[in-house]
Amino acid sequence: MRDFRKLDIWKNGIELVKQVYQLSKKFPSEEKFGLRSQITRASISVPSNIAEGCSRNSEVEFKRFLEIAIGSLFEVETQLIIAQELKFIEEKELETIFTLIQLEARMINSLINKIKNS
Repeated sequence: MRDFRKLDIWKNGIELVKQVYQLSKKFPSEEKFGLRSQITRASISVPSNIAEGCSRNSEVEFKRFLEIAIGSLFEVETQLIIAQELKFIEEKELETIFTLIQLEARMINSLINKIKNS
């Protein structure tokens, strides 16, 4: 069993959650149970799936949870684009979080490839 707290991909996932919550506070109040709820749940899914994968005994299972985490990461990116298109947030506000998303995606893919090749 791995200690997920030591993984940079998990730490970055936690940072992503914090940034998503900060941005989603700017959404209209009527989005509390719509896009805001969806995007916060998807962001929470990233580090949560990394942590859950760490509890698995096989590399195949761990890899599967990493794949789910990256799917959630792309979901967050898509929802942020939708929020920007709907004018809930400015494009400029997305630069930092998109950089974090790209970094997280590269790191998760790298770990998935490492597991595949081992």
